[in-house]
Amino acid sequence: MATDPAAAEPAPRGDDDSTAEPALRRTVGRRMLLVFVVGDILGAGIYALTGKVAAEVGGAIWIPFVVAFALAALTATAYAELVSRYPRAAGAAVYAQRAFGRPFVTFLVAFAVLMSGITSASAAARAFGGDYLAELVTVPTLVAAWAFVLLVAVVNAIGISESVRVNLVLTAVEVTGLLVVLAIGVRAFLAGEGDPSRAMTLTTDGPAWVAVLGGTALAFYALLGFEDSVNLAEECRAPRRDFPRALFGGIAITGVIYLAVAFTTSMLVDTATLRESSGPLLEVVRVAGLAFPPWLFALIALVAVSNTALINMIMASRVVYGMSREGIVPAWLGRVDRRRRTPWVAIAFTTAVALTLVSTGDLSGLADTTVLLLLLVFAVVNVSVLVLRRRPDDADAPVDGDERGGFRAPTWAPVLGAVVSLVLASPLSGRSADVYARAGVLLAVGVVLYVVNRLLVGPARQADAVAATAHHDPR
Repeated sequence: MATDPAAAEPAPRGDDDSTAEPALRRTVGRRMLLVFVVGDILGAGIYALTGKVAAEVGGAIWIPFVVAFALAALTATAYAELVSRYPRAAGAAVYAQRAFGRPFVTFLVAFAVLMSGITSASAAARAFGGDYLAELVTVPTLVAAWAFVLLVAVVNAIGISESVRVNLVLTAVEVTGLLVVLAIGVRAFLAGEGDPSRAMTLTTDGPAWVAVLGGTALAFYALLGFEDSVNLAEECRAPRRDFPRALFGGIAITGVIYLAVAFTTSMLVDTATLRESSGPLLEVVRVAGLAFPPWLFALIALVAVSNTALINMIMASRVVYGMSREGIVPAWLGRVDRRRRTPWVAIAFTTAVALTLVSTGDLSGLADTTVLLLLLVFAVVNVSVLVLRRRPDDADAPVDGDERGGFRAPTWAPVLGAVVSLVLASPLSGRSADVYARAGVLLAVGVVLYVVNRLLVGPARQADAVAATAHHDPR
C-alpha cells in the first residue's frame, strides 16, 4: 500500500492543454484491491438476507451459498482475463464493445451494470433502516435511507484513495461482526448448544432443486461485488498482475466466512425466526451464550451495510465516467474535479438516481433487481471472452511496470458461466413478476437515454466514438 498516494499519480491527460480533463489517479495496489473485493462481498447480503435464503431451503442455508460461490467463480475467471486485456473503468461495457462492436449493445450492458450498482446501494440504504437500526433508535426508514445515500456521496466525492481507506476501516468493522458470530458458533458447538442437525436439513414445499435454485438466486446478492472491482482497473497500479490475485483471493476468503456464518446461524436460530427477520445475525447474538451487547452488534451491522453502499456507489460513478470517456454518453458526465481527481458529475448523477430508487422500492425487490440485472451482464461477459479470443492482438498496452502477468480462463468456465447466468435469470429461480417489470423499466429508461443521446450527438459522431474505442484511443 502506497504511503503517498500522490506519488502514483500520472500526469493529467493533455498536460499541455489547460482545457483537457485530468486522468484518474493510479493509487490502488494489490492489498487495497483485495480489501475492496472482500469488503464489497461482505456486507448487506449476509447481514440482511440470510433469513430469506432460509425461507427457501429451511435449515440448509449453506447449500445455496456453496452453489452461488461456485457459479460466481465461473464468471470471475472471465472478468480476470478481460481485465488483463482491457484495464478500463467501464468494465463490462468495454468488453461488450470490443466483442460485438454494437453501440446499442454496449450501452445496454453499461446501463445494466450502472443500475445494478445503484439498486444494490439503494437496497443497502433500505436495509439500513431495518431491524438493526431499530435496535438503536427509531427513525423512519425513508429518512434514514436518504441521509445515508447523501453521506455516501460525500465520501465518494472526496477521493478514491480516501474512499478505499474508508472502505478499509468499514471492512475491518464488518469482519469483526462476522467473527463475533463465528466465535458464538464455535462456543455453542463445543458446549453442545444449538441444533447442528438443523443446518443439514433441507425443507422445501416443492422439488428440492427448485428450492435450491431459488435460494441460490437470493444468495447471489450476498456475494455480488467481485465484479465491482473491475471498474477500478484504471486506478490500479498494475491491473494485469494484481487483479486476478485480488479477485480470486477475495472470493476464497469470503466463501469460507459465509459458509461458517450460514452454518452458525442455522444451528442457533430456528428457521421460523430467521424467515421473519431483516436482521438475522442479530438473532444469533440474542440467543448467544456470550455476553455481547445486541446494540453493539447492530451498530456493526449498520457499518457493514454502509460499506456495501459505498463500494457500489463508487463503482456506479466510475461506470458513468468510463461510458463518457468511451463516447457512449455525453462527455460532460465524465468531468473530473481538478483538485480531488474524482468524477464529480457522475457522482451527482448516480446519487440522484439512488435517492429516487430508495423512495420507490423495498429491500427485497431492489436486491432481487440487482441480481437479475447482473446475471444478464454476466452472460454477456462470458460470451465476450470467447469472442475476443479470436482476436489475440486486440488488447490495450500494459501499464508501466505491469508488462508481465495476465490470466487466461479455461474455456469451459465462461461457457458454463454463460449458461448458468441465463438459467438463474430465468423464471426457474422463482423470481416474482414485479422484479422483471422493474428491471424492464430501468432498461427501457436506458433505451430512451440512448436514443436521445444519439439524436443530440449524431450517428456519425457516435460512430467515431466507437471507432476510437476499437483503436484504443487513449482519451
